Amino acid sequence: MRLLTYNIHKGIGGRDRRYRLQRVIDVIEAENPDLVCLQEVCQEVRRCSLDDQPRLLAEYFHPAASLYQRNVRRKVGGYGNLILSRWPLAQQHQISLRCGQRKPRGAQLAVVRTPEGSLHLVNWHLGLAEQERHWQVNHLLEHALFRESLALPTLIAGDTNDWRNTLAHGPFARHEFHTTTAPPSRFRTFPAWMALGSLDKAFHRGAIAVRHARVVATRAAKRASDHLPVVIDFHLLG
Repeated sequence: MRLLTYNIHKGIGGRDRRYRLQRVIDVIEAENPDLVCLQEVCQEVRRCSLDDQPRLLAEYFHPAASLYQRNVRRKVGGYGNLILSRWPLAQQHQISLRCGQRKPRGAQLAVVRTPEGSLHLVNWHLGLAEQERHWQVNHLLEHALFRESLALPTLIAGDTNDWRNTLAHGPFARHEFHTTTAPPSRFRTFPAWMALGSLDKAFHRGAIAVRHARVVATRAAKRASDHLPVVIDFHLLG
């Protein structure tokens, strides 16, 4: 099975600043993922031609299930997280990760009915401050809705903004998660055209075997967004 996580930057190129959602679609299509976790997906924002990106992406990829979470609301439209799944969702929840008066953030929780069994999948976008991010991770991992699926193999993916790579050895280690995207030097995703920071990360726990994980650093990916996507090939065990 293949998962792709990608901050699409609203479909705006990182260097040329042009809005071209088709470039993002082409990058995703080339990887043929079964599960897609996207961040900064726009809905009816003027800068993005008032496009309904969750609808356009779902119409193109024809997933068995899609789940959209608008976190940032503007006078017109807003943006947030999107899950596209080749398989149905048995459960779905969306929780706020807003910390105080900082920018609204959120996490999507889904139990995916994969051919290999049920997978607990989380798609999120964390804040810019380190203390905020640690609060957000702890808030998620201790949340009642997250703990509903505690017995299932769990994969958490998205834009963590974790420049200093402190999450893996902090809250995730305490909750017995492994870092899927390690070492950070092999998973530099930002800025896309000259990636220096390992911001787009994944963590897993339970009966999951990660076969391969990599950054998509194609020429197309370097143009489509200010982040590069990460692809993870994995299996459920047992």
